[in-house]
Amino acid sequence: MMRVDKWLWTARLVKTRALAAQAAKGGRVHVNGNPVKPGREVAPGDELELTVGPVRRTVIVRASAERRVSAVEATKLYDETPKSLAERERQAELRSLGAPIERRGRPTKRDRRRFDSGQH
Repeated sequence: MMRVDKWLWTARLVKTRALAAQAAKGGRVHVNGNPVKPGREVAPGDELELTVGPVRRTVIVRASAERRVSAVEATKLYDETPKSLAERERQAELRSLGAPIERRGRPTKRDRRRFDSGQH
């Protein structure tokens, strides 16, 4: 068993452990359908949902590692669900087609200039 923030980092689903803890605190990590805190223990067989931006990944925990491992080894720590894989591929295809990226907050100066010139 391992803390969920540490597991996300060792499985290379997030770049840093701090980002993993922040995601858990922000309600973007669910274990077996329930939102969790960073200190929640995960064990093999648990279903873990992680939302990063517009993409939600659902993985089944298979194992844990004592320390961070290579990307190839990290993929052996979990199995991604077929539905999650299909959604990630769809998101990647939308990005490659140049679909507009969903922005939040104030437009940037560049966005405003494009809008003013009629290129939106």
